[in-house]
Amino acid sequence: MRSLRLLLLPLLLPLLSACGYNAIQQQDEGVKSAWAEVLNQYQRRADLVPNLVSTVKGFAEQEKDVLLGVTEARSRVGGINATPEMVNDPAAMERFSQAQGELTSALSRLLVVVENYPQLKSDALFRDLQAQLEGTENRISVARNRYIEAVQVYNITVRSFPTNLTAMIFGHEVKPSFTVEDEDAIAKPPQVDFGG
Repeated sequence: MRSLRLLLLPLLLPLLSACGYNAIQQQDEGVKSAWAEVLNQYQRRADLVPNLVSTVKGFAEQEKDVLLGVTEARSRVGGINATPEMVNDPAAMERFSQAQGELTSALSRLLVVVENYPQLKSDALFRDLQAQLEGTENRISVARNRYIEAVQVYNITVRSFPTNLTAMIFGHEVKPSFTVEDEDAIAKPPQVDFGG
């Protein structure tokens, strides 16, 4: 019996190394790590919003609707329980993406309104917050791209033969990528009407 095992071992080793189990585990962790960084950057942006709103409020009190819109959008973002497990739930990813899109839109409207207040634009605190927000938006973009790439590598692995067999056996499914609900809408600047 021992001789038979020793003879079969060289035949089984290539099969075991080609099953992809370890690659799937490694890539799954890579997706979770990349998603955690996306969440980290979105949280950084959400943390900047109250200070930004407070600073603008001091100069532009009459823009209550815009300020309220930003505050409400931030509240909706904060109401989503964003966890690493979210990457396995397309519906949760969609809700998260939609809430973040609403906050992005509200912040864009706020920054358009700011253009009408030269004294606000020259305020050091506002300029600092605006620079931090712009830097955070860049970090969000980089983090989302890394997440999208990690999901792509993982999804290719769980869909390719023979690792797809291992993925099926252990219940690893394709993960949703980060998407934007309406790409055309985010490409256009927000419309602001002061004629009211």
